[in-house]
Amino acid sequence: MRVFRLSKKKYSKELNGKGASKSGSRWNSKGTEIIDSAESRALAMAEVAVHLTIATLPSDYVMIEIDIPDDIQIKELEELPDHWNSHPPNISTQKIGDEFIDSIAICVLKVPSAVVQGDHNYLINPYHKQFNKIKIIDVKDFPFDKRIFN
Repeated sequence: MRVFRLSKKKYSKELNGKGASKSGSRWNSKGTEIIDSAESRALAMAEVAVHLTIATLPSDYVMIEIDIPDDIQIKELEELPDHWNSHPPNISTQKIGDEFIDSIAICVLKVPSAVVQGDHNYLINPYHKQFNKIKIIDVKDFPFDKRIFN
């Protein structure tokens, strides 16, 4: 399976979740390392674009293509808490992600996108025993089309 991640170029060499731990996000609290990825390039872009303006548009982003081998179990989140897609993120979704990481039972968790209804993101646990099988297979410059922000 291929998933995608949009990142600043300087952070594109390895997958580790350290960036996500600095401030937290919808699916992790501050201090919890988690790797967010998306089922498509377009969703990866949308997930980042909602946090940007034309004034803060970065010029150094890259699209990272990640391979998750077929023998790695992917669990789909079965139940969502109320207001799971609120902004700012709800502490209940952060708890789900933190517990996913802490349990180390599953390597990849499929969760719904709050940005694009019907699409999914994939959370990767950098502490799972099979994590070393997940590889970056391509990194390409990703210039944002400025029309998105007009």
